[in-house]
Amino acid sequence: MRPLRTTIHPDLSPEQTSNGRIFFRRAARGIILDNDNILLLYTEKYQDYTLPGGGIDEGESLHQGLIRELQEETGATNIRNIRDFGLYREYRPWYKDEYDALHMESYCYLCDIDKELGEARLEDYEQNNGMSAVWVNIYQAIAHNEKILAKGNKKAMSVERETYLLKLIARELLETETKAVSQG
Repeated sequence: MRPLRTTIHPDLSPEQTSNGRIFFRRAARGIILDNDNILLLYTEKYQDYTLPGGGIDEGESLHQGLIRELQEETGATNIRNIRDFGLYREYRPWYKDEYDALHMESYCYLCDIDKELGEARLEDYEQNNGMSAVWVNIYQAIAHNEKILAKGNKKAMSVERETYLLKLIARELLETETKAVSQG
């Protein structure tokens, strides 16, 4: 899968990201588009938009994890036509004392689903944070997340990743498609 970006949180030293005690996590994230609308998760606690998806369980392939996460978080059905988009790597502080940092690899996939969403099966912490699946205009989601970033809320560290990905999706998939149609 093509590498998109690697970020290192400013609170981490180079030693912590290379020789430190690192917790490694792989995640799969879904990109589901309907023209300029995208299926995202809105989290009331952080007031941000994120791509649906999450950690890969032991023994799961990336595609199996993606399908499970999409079903659980959004109620998506008939998940199909899964295509590679790119890999986003990040290093950030980790909350568990036995580790210096988290190394997260987010594998992002384009896919298609049935438009009608079924019942989401959110975990307790997701429910407590007020997470819900929403179809939203991608440009509105980018503008909203940029406002969150401007506030400098360190608790919403994933917002930088998500905003970068949303901008890349808009630029590569939507704006390229619009140019092709207008030139066609």
